[in-house]
Amino acid sequence: MGTKLYILIMSQKTLIILKPDCMKLGLCGQVISRFEKEGFQIVASKVKKLESKLLREHYAHVADLPFFPEIEAFMSSEPVLIFILAGDDVISRVRDLLGPTDSTTAPKGTIRGDLGTDRMQNMVHASDSPENALIEQKRFFPEL
Repeated sequence: MGTKLYILIMSQKTLIILKPDCMKLGLCGQVISRFEKEGFQIVASKVKKLESKLLREHYAHVADLPFFPEIEAFMSSEPVLIFILAGDDVISRVRDLLGPTDSTTAPKGTIRGDLGTDRMQNMVHASDSPENALIEQKRFFPEL
């Protein structure tokens, strides 16, 4: 008798930010539709104009680098749509749907490959790990 191994992928949550380029170009519906087609569900959302303090915290890993002012200017240029997306293995699956950070190298069929224009104007931020997903959810949804 062989032993059977069952792997259960538990439902996860990830933080998503539809960036100013996505908002300005009216592409939110297209991006959200791709997430919904994968069976993911939005469990919290808000529209917010991001302020310097929050951006410095969110981008702390690059806040002291020379290009940070460009990131800050871009991310605060328009209100963004922030939401928590839930689903099975949502973190890695969303990152696969997005494609690489640099839209110019992202394959067609990915969100960034189809809609993004460069490394910064790449439509969407998504948490990159379960640990960061929790940190980011607390940062952007402290009320939950």
